[in-house]
Amino acid sequence: MAAIPKEAWDRLLDPEALPFLEWSWLEAFEHAGCVGEGTGWEPRHLTLWRGETLVAAAPAYAKTGSHGEFVFDWEWASAAEQLGVRYYPKLLVAVPMTPATGRRILVAPGEDRRDMEKAILAGAVEYAREARLSSVHILFPTEAEARSMEEAGYAIRLGMQFHWQNEGFGTYDEFLARFASKRRNQMKRERRAAGEQGIEVRTRRGEELSPDDAGLVFRLYATNVDRHLYGGRYLNSAFFRRVLDRFRGRVELVEARRAGRTIAGAFNVASPTALYGRYWGCLEEHPFLHFHVCLYHSIDECISRGISRFEGGAGGQHKVGRGFAPSVTRSAHWIFHPGLDRAVRGFLAREAAAVEASIPAWRERTGMR
Repeated sequence: MAAIPKEAWDRLLDPEALPFLEWSWLEAFEHAGCVGEGTGWEPRHLTLWRGETLVAAAPAYAKTGSHGEFVFDWEWASAAEQLGVRYYPKLLVAVPMTPATGRRILVAPGEDRRDMEKAILAGAVEYAREARLSSVHILFPTEAEARSMEEAGYAIRLGMQFHWQNEGFGTYDEFLARFASKRRNQMKRERRAAGEQGIEVRTRRGEELSPDDAGLVFRLYATNVDRHLYGGRYLNSAFFRRVLDRFRGRVELVEARRAGRTIAGAFNVASPTALYGRYWGCLEEHPFLHFHVCLYHSIDECISRGISRFEGGAGGQHKVGRGFAPSVTRSAHWIFHPGLDRAVRGFLAREAAAVEASIPAWRERTGMR
Protein backbone atom coordinates (compact mmCIF):
# COMPACT_ATOMS: atom_id res chain seq x y z
CA MET A 1 0.00 0.00 0.00
CA ALA A 2 2.93 2.32 0.61
CA ALA A 3 3.57 2.28 -3.16
CA ILE A 4 0.07 3.62 -3.84
CA PRO A 5 -0.60 7.27 -2.89
CA LYS A 6 -3.06 7.42 -0.01
CA GLU A 7 -5.01 10.28 -1.57
CA ALA A 8 -5.34 8.41 -4.87
CA TRP A 9 -6.63 5.24 -3.18
CA ASP A 10 -9.07 6.95 -0.81
CA ARG A 11 -10.45 9.03 -3.70
CA LEU A 12 -11.98 5.78 -4.97
CA LEU A 13 -14.09 5.31 -1.84
CA ASP A 14 -17.80 6.00 -2.08
CA PRO A 15 -20.54 5.97 0.62
CA GLU A 16 -20.96 2.20 0.16
CA ALA A 17 -17.28 1.46 0.74
CA LEU A 18 -16.38 -0.17 4.04
CA PRO A 19 -13.97 1.57 6.41
CA PHE A 20 -11.84 -1.57 6.03
CA LEU A 21 -11.15 -0.58 2.40
CA GLU A 22 -9.54 2.71 3.44
CA TRP A 23 -5.83 3.02 2.76
CA SER A 24 -4.93 3.45 6.44
CA TRP A 25 -6.56 0.16 7.52
CA LEU A 26 -4.98 -1.87 4.73
CA GLU A 27 -1.60 -0.20 5.21
CA ALA A 28 -1.62 -0.99 8.94
CA PHE A 29 -1.50 -4.75 8.18
CA GLU A 30 1.60 -4.26 6.05
CA HIS A 31 3.31 -1.72 8.31
CA ALA A 32 2.95 -4.04 11.31
CA GLY A 33 4.13 -7.12 9.40
CA CYS A 34 0.80 -8.94 9.78
CA VAL A 35 0.78 -9.41 6.00
CA GLY A 36 3.83 -9.59 3.81
CA GLU A 37 6.77 -11.94 3.41
CA GLY A 38 6.48 -15.08 5.54
CA THR A 39 2.88 -14.45 6.68
CA GLY A 40 1.01 -16.27 3.92
CA TRP A 41 -0.38 -12.93 2.70
CA GLU A 42 1.77 -11.39 -0.05
CA PRO A 43 0.31 -8.04 -1.24
CA ARG A 44 -0.66 -8.09 -4.93
CA HIS A 45 -3.05 -5.14 -5.04
CA LEU A 46 -4.81 -4.67 -8.37
CA THR A 47 -4.80 -1.11 -9.72
CA LEU A 48 -6.05 0.39 -12.97
CA TRP A 49 -4.56 3.68 -14.14
CA ARG A 50 -5.34 6.19 -16.82
CA GLY A 51 -2.02 7.91 -17.22
CA GLU A 52 -1.09 9.11 -13.72
CA THR A 53 -4.67 8.82 -12.40
CA LEU A 54 -5.84 5.79 -10.42
CA VAL A 55 -9.32 4.91 -11.70
CA ALA A 56 -10.02 1.52 -10.06
CA ALA A 57 -8.45 -0.80 -7.51
CA ALA A 58 -8.96 -3.87 -5.37
CA PRO A 59 -6.96 -5.17 -2.38
CA ALA A 60 -5.41 -8.50 -3.35
CA TYR A 61 -2.94 -11.02 -1.95
CA ALA A 62 -1.10 -14.12 -3.05
CA LYS A 63 -2.06 -16.68 -0.39
CA THR A 64 -0.02 -19.73 0.56
CA GLY A 65 -2.75 -21.07 2.87
CA SER A 66 -6.36 -20.41 3.80
CA HIS A 67 -6.05 -19.01 7.31
CA GLY A 68 -7.69 -15.71 8.19
CA GLU A 69 -10.20 -15.75 5.33
CA PHE A 70 -13.53 -16.85 6.91
CA VAL A 71 -14.64 -18.49 3.65
CA PHE A 72 -13.33 -21.98 4.15
CA ASP A 73 -11.84 -23.89 1.22
CA TRP A 74 -9.55 -26.42 2.88
CA GLU A 75 -11.64 -29.25 1.39
CA TRP A 76 -11.03 -27.78 -2.06
CA ALA A 77 -7.30 -27.79 -1.36
CA SER A 78 -7.56 -31.42 -0.23
CA ALA A 79 -9.47 -32.34 -3.41
CA ALA A 80 -6.81 -30.58 -5.49
CA GLU A 81 -4.10 -32.64 -3.79
CA GLN A 82 -5.97 -35.84 -4.62
CA LEU A 83 -6.09 -34.70 -8.25
CA GLY A 84 -2.38 -33.96 -8.19
CA VAL A 85 -3.08 -30.25 -8.61
CA ARG A 86 -1.21 -27.51 -6.75
CA TYR A 87 -3.78 -25.32 -4.93
CA TYR A 88 -1.44 -22.83 -3.27
CA PRO A 89 -0.52 -20.12 -3.90
CA LYS A 90 -3.83 -18.60 -4.97
CA LEU A 91 -4.95 -14.99 -5.55
CA LEU A 92 -7.30 -13.57 -2.93
CA VAL A 93 -9.22 -10.31 -3.33
CA ALA A 94 -10.24 -9.45 0.22
CA VAL A 95 -9.45 -7.52 3.37
CA PRO A 96 -7.18 -9.64 5.59
CA MET A 97 -8.87 -11.22 8.61
CA THR A 98 -12.06 -9.19 8.02
CA PRO A 99 -15.32 -11.04 7.23
CA ALA A 100 -17.40 -7.95 6.37
CA THR A 101 -19.44 -7.53 3.20
CA GLY A 102 -18.79 -4.43 1.10
CA ARG A 103 -17.25 -3.12 -2.07
CA ARG A 104 -14.26 -5.14 -3.21
CA ILE A 105 -13.69 -3.19 -6.41
CA LEU A 106 -13.20 0.53 -5.88
CA VAL A 107 -13.98 2.89 -8.76
CA ALA A 108 -13.16 6.59 -9.16
CA PRO A 109 -16.03 9.11 -9.32
CA GLY A 110 -17.24 9.69 -12.85
CA GLU A 111 -16.01 6.35 -14.17
CA ASP A 112 -18.36 3.66 -15.49
CA ARG A 113 -18.54 1.10 -12.70
CA ARG A 114 -19.43 -1.86 -14.93
CA ASP A 115 -16.51 -1.18 -17.26
CA MET A 116 -14.09 -0.81 -14.35
CA GLU A 117 -15.38 -3.98 -12.68
CA LYS A 118 -14.94 -5.94 -15.92
CA ALA A 119 -11.38 -4.66 -16.26
CA ILE A 120 -10.40 -5.56 -12.68
CA LEU A 121 -12.09 -8.97 -12.82
CA ALA A 122 -10.41 -9.83 -16.10
CA GLY A 123 -7.10 -8.43 -14.85
CA ALA A 124 -7.25 -10.61 -11.73
CA VAL A 125 -7.63 -13.76 -13.85
CA GLU A 126 -4.94 -12.65 -16.29
CA TYR A 127 -2.46 -11.88 -13.51
CA ALA A 128 -3.18 -15.12 -11.65
CA ARG A 129 -2.66 -17.13 -14.84
CA GLU A 130 0.61 -15.37 -15.67
CA ALA A 131 1.86 -15.77 -12.09
CA ARG A 132 0.99 -19.50 -12.18
CA LEU A 133 -1.48 -19.18 -9.31
CA SER A 134 -4.18 -21.85 -9.07
CA SER A 135 -7.23 -19.66 -8.76
CA VAL A 136 -8.84 -16.32 -7.92
CA HIS A 137 -11.11 -15.86 -4.90
CA ILE A 138 -13.05 -12.70 -4.06
CA LEU A 139 -14.45 -12.67 -0.54
CA PHE A 140 -17.48 -10.79 0.82
CA PRO A 141 -18.36 -8.64 -2.22
CA THR A 142 -21.70 -6.84 -2.38
CA GLU A 143 -24.66 -8.60 -3.96
CA ALA A 144 -24.42 -6.31 -7.01
CA GLU A 145 -20.70 -7.04 -7.40
CA ALA A 146 -21.38 -10.77 -7.09
CA ARG A 147 -23.80 -10.53 -10.03
CA SER A 148 -21.09 -8.86 -12.11
CA MET A 149 -18.63 -11.56 -11.09
CA GLU A 150 -21.05 -14.30 -12.05
CA GLU A 151 -21.58 -12.63 -15.45
CA ALA A 152 -17.80 -12.59 -15.88
CA GLY A 153 -17.66 -16.36 -15.35
CA TYR A 154 -16.86 -16.61 -11.64
CA ALA A 155 -18.62 -19.25 -9.52
CA ILE A 156 -20.62 -17.72 -6.64
CA ARG A 157 -20.70 -19.12 -3.13
CA LEU A 158 -23.30 -18.26 -0.50
CA GLY A 159 -22.68 -18.12 3.24
CA MET A 160 -24.46 -16.87 6.34
CA GLN A 161 -23.83 -14.29 9.03
CA PHE A 162 -26.09 -12.69 11.64
CA HIS A 163 -26.64 -8.92 11.63
CA TRP A 164 -28.69 -6.51 13.72
CA GLN A 165 -30.86 -4.04 11.83
CA ASN A 166 -32.16 -0.80 13.31
CA GLU A 167 -35.84 -0.73 12.44
CA GLY A 168 -36.25 2.85 13.57
CA PHE A 169 -36.08 2.05 17.29
CA GLY A 170 -36.29 5.19 19.43
CA THR A 171 -34.99 3.50 22.57
CA TYR A 172 -33.46 0.22 23.68
CA ASP A 173 -36.78 -0.64 25.38
CA GLU A 174 -38.54 -0.31 22.01
CA PHE A 175 -36.10 -2.87 20.64
CA LEU A 176 -36.78 -5.22 23.57
CA ALA A 177 -40.51 -4.87 22.99
CA ARG A 178 -40.09 -6.84 19.73
CA PHE A 179 -39.54 -10.02 21.76
CA ALA A 180 -41.94 -12.28 23.61
CA SER A 181 -42.00 -11.77 27.37
CA LYS A 182 -39.82 -14.79 28.24
CA ARG A 183 -37.04 -13.83 25.81
CA ARG A 184 -37.25 -10.16 26.76
CA ASN A 185 -36.85 -10.93 30.46
CA GLN A 186 -33.88 -13.19 29.70
CA MET A 187 -32.12 -10.41 27.79
CA LYS A 188 -32.81 -7.91 30.59
CA ARG A 189 -31.39 -10.34 33.15
CA GLU A 190 -28.25 -10.95 31.10
CA ARG A 191 -27.58 -7.24 30.67
CA ARG A 192 -28.37 -6.44 34.32
CA ALA A 193 -25.84 -9.00 35.55
CA ALA A 194 -22.85 -6.70 34.98
CA GLY A 195 -24.13 -4.03 37.36
CA GLU A 196 -24.90 -6.66 39.98
CA GLN A 197 -21.31 -7.89 39.66
CA GLY A 198 -19.92 -4.39 40.15
CA ILE A 199 -18.95 -4.02 36.47
CA GLU A 200 -19.30 -0.79 34.51
CA VAL A 201 -19.50 -0.91 30.71
CA ARG A 202 -18.58 2.12 28.62
CA THR A 203 -17.48 2.99 25.07
CA ARG A 204 -14.40 5.02 24.26
CA ARG A 205 -13.96 6.37 20.72
CA GLY A 206 -12.10 9.00 18.75
CA GLU A 207 -9.92 11.25 20.87
CA GLU A 208 -10.74 9.19 23.96
CA LEU A 209 -8.38 6.59 22.51
CA SER A 210 -4.67 6.84 21.75
CA PRO A 211 -1.84 4.61 20.48
CA ASP A 212 -1.01 3.95 24.13
CA ASP A 213 -4.17 1.81 24.32
CA ALA A 214 -2.68 -0.64 21.83
CA GLY A 215 -1.19 -2.84 24.54
CA LEU A 216 -4.56 -3.29 26.26
CA VAL A 217 -6.38 -3.98 23.01
CA PHE A 218 -3.77 -6.53 21.91
CA ARG A 219 -3.89 -8.25 25.30
CA LEU A 220 -7.68 -8.62 25.04
CA TYR A 221 -7.38 -9.89 21.46
CA ALA A 222 -4.61 -12.37 22.29
CA THR A 223 -6.40 -13.67 25.40
CA ASN A 224 -9.38 -14.63 23.28
CA VAL A 225 -7.62 -16.22 20.30
CA ASP A 226 -5.21 -18.15 22.51
CA ARG A 227 -8.02 -20.05 24.21
CA HIS A 228 -9.29 -21.56 20.94
CA LEU A 229 -7.62 -24.47 19.18
CA TYR A 230 -8.36 -22.87 15.82
CA GLY A 231 -7.21 -19.45 16.97
CA GLY A 232 -4.14 -17.74 15.60
CA ARG A 233 -2.42 -14.48 16.47
CA TYR A 234 -2.69 -12.99 13.00
CA LEU A 235 -2.38 -9.47 14.46
CA ASN A 236 0.19 -7.91 16.78
CA SER A 237 0.40 -4.90 19.07
CA ALA A 238 2.08 -2.89 16.29
CA PHE A 239 -1.06 -3.27 14.17
CA PHE A 240 -3.30 -1.91 16.92
CA ARG A 241 -0.87 0.92 17.60
CA ARG A 242 -0.87 1.88 13.92
CA VAL A 243 -4.66 1.78 13.73
CA LEU A 244 -5.06 3.80 16.92
CA ASP A 245 -2.61 6.34 15.53
CA ARG A 246 -3.80 6.62 11.89
CA PHE A 247 -7.37 5.28 12.00
CA ARG A 248 -8.61 6.45 15.39
CA GLY A 249 -11.68 8.21 14.02
CA ARG A 250 -13.12 4.88 12.90
CA VAL A 251 -12.51 2.65 15.92
CA GLU A 252 -14.04 2.28 19.34
CA LEU A 253 -13.37 0.21 22.44
CA VAL A 254 -16.21 -1.11 24.57
CA GLU A 255 -14.67 -1.56 28.02
CA ALA A 256 -15.92 -3.52 30.99
CA ARG A 257 -14.29 -2.17 34.15
CA ARG A 258 -14.33 -3.53 37.68
CA ALA A 259 -12.56 -2.08 40.72
CA GLY A 260 -10.88 0.53 38.54
CA ARG A 261 -9.38 -1.75 35.89
CA THR A 262 -10.42 -3.14 32.52
CA ILE A 263 -11.44 -6.79 32.73
CA ALA A 264 -12.97 -7.27 29.26
CA GLY A 265 -13.53 -5.39 26.05
CA ALA A 266 -14.63 -5.37 22.42
CA PHE A 267 -12.71 -3.58 19.68
CA ASN A 268 -15.10 -2.30 16.99
CA VAL A 269 -14.91 -0.30 13.77
CA ALA A 270 -17.64 2.17 12.80
CA SER A 271 -18.83 4.02 9.73
CA PRO A 272 -21.55 6.71 9.75
CA THR A 273 -24.19 4.03 9.09
CA ALA A 274 -22.82 0.74 10.43
CA LEU A 275 -20.91 -0.77 13.35
CA TYR A 276 -18.61 -3.76 12.90
CA GLY A 277 -17.67 -5.95 15.83
CA ARG A 278 -14.08 -7.13 15.43
CA TYR A 279 -12.26 -8.47 18.50
CA TRP A 280 -13.41 -9.49 21.96
CA GLY A 281 -11.39 -10.57 24.96
CA CYS A 282 -11.75 -10.94 28.71
CA LEU A 283 -9.26 -11.07 31.54
CA GLU A 284 -11.87 -12.18 34.07
CA GLU A 285 -14.78 -14.54 33.46
CA HIS A 286 -18.23 -13.30 34.53
CA PRO A 287 -21.66 -14.70 33.58
CA PHE A 288 -23.25 -13.01 30.55
CA LEU A 289 -20.48 -10.40 30.27
CA HIS A 290 -19.75 -11.35 26.66
CA PHE A 291 -23.38 -10.78 25.65
CA HIS A 292 -23.44 -7.38 27.35
CA VAL A 293 -20.13 -6.07 26.01
CA CYS A 294 -20.37 -7.48 22.48
CA LEU A 295 -24.11 -7.27 21.84
CA TYR A 296 -26.45 -5.42 24.19
CA HIS A 297 -24.31 -2.38 24.97
CA SER A 298 -23.50 -1.73 21.31
CA ILE A 299 -27.11 -2.25 20.20
CA ASP A 300 -28.10 0.43 22.69
CA GLU A 301 -25.34 2.69 21.33
CA CYS A 302 -26.48 2.09 17.74
CA ILE A 303 -30.04 3.10 18.65
CA SER A 304 -28.97 6.26 20.46
CA ARG A 305 -26.60 7.29 17.64
CA GLY A 306 -28.90 6.38 14.74
CA ILE A 307 -26.64 3.62 13.37
CA SER A 308 -28.63 1.47 10.97
CA ARG A 309 -26.73 -1.84 11.09
CA PHE A 310 -24.52 -3.77 13.48
CA GLU A 311 -22.47 -6.66 12.13
CA GLY A 312 -21.00 -8.81 14.86
CA GLY A 313 -18.60 -10.71 12.60
CA ALA A 314 -18.50 -14.31 11.43
CA GLY A 315 -20.17 -17.18 13.27
CA GLY A 316 -21.89 -16.73 16.59
CA GLN A 317 -25.18 -18.58 16.57
CA HIS A 318 -25.65 -17.15 20.08
CA LYS A 319 -26.53 -13.88 18.32
CA VAL A 320 -29.75 -15.45 17.05
CA GLY A 321 -32.39 -14.89 19.70
CA ARG A 322 -30.66 -11.70 20.83
CA GLY A 323 -31.77 -9.47 18.00
CA PHE A 324 -29.55 -10.62 15.13
CA ALA A 325 -31.13 -12.02 11.96
CA PRO A 326 -29.62 -14.16 9.18
CA SER A 327 -27.90 -12.32 6.35
CA VAL A 328 -26.54 -13.98 3.21
CA THR A 329 -22.87 -13.41 2.36
CA ARG A 330 -21.18 -14.07 -0.96
CA SER A 331 -17.84 -14.94 -2.48
CA ALA A 332 -16.68 -15.49 -6.06
CA HIS A 333 -14.23 -18.13 -7.34
CA TRP A 334 -12.31 -18.81 -10.55
CA ILE A 335 -10.37 -22.09 -10.59
CA PHE A 336 -8.13 -22.84 -13.57
CA HIS A 337 -8.10 -26.66 -13.35
CA PRO A 338 -11.22 -27.82 -15.26
CA GLY A 339 -11.89 -30.90 -13.16
CA LEU A 340 -11.54 -29.13 -9.83
CA ASP A 341 -13.63 -26.22 -11.14
CA ARG A 342 -16.49 -28.57 -12.12
CA ALA A 343 -16.40 -30.29 -8.73
CA VAL A 344 -16.41 -26.99 -6.83
CA ARG A 345 -19.26 -25.56 -8.91
CA GLY A 346 -21.36 -28.65 -8.24
CA PHE A 347 -20.68 -28.36 -4.52
CA LEU A 348 -21.52 -24.62 -4.51
CA ALA A 349 -24.89 -25.26 -6.16
CA ARG A 350 -25.85 -27.76 -3.47
CA GLU A 351 -24.49 -25.53 -0.70
CA ALA A 352 -26.39 -22.47 -1.98
CA ALA A 353 -29.65 -24.42 -2.01
CA ALA A 354 -29.06 -25.47 1.60
CA VAL A 355 -28.25 -21.89 2.69
CA GLU A 356 -31.36 -20.46 1.04
CA ALA A 357 -33.56 -23.21 2.46
CA SER A 358 -32.29 -22.52 6.00
CA ILE A 359 -33.17 -18.81 6.09
CA PRO A 360 -36.84 -19.16 7.20
CA ALA A 361 -35.84 -21.42 10.10
CA TRP A 362 -33.11 -19.00 11.21
CA ARG A 363 -35.56 -16.10 11.08
CA GLU A 364 -37.98 -18.06 13.25
CA ARG A 365 -35.23 -18.63 15.84
CA THR A 366 -34.61 -14.88 16.29
CA GLY A 367 -37.66 -14.77 18.58
CA MET A 368 -38.64 -11.34 17.25
CA ARG A 369 -42.33 -10.68 16.68
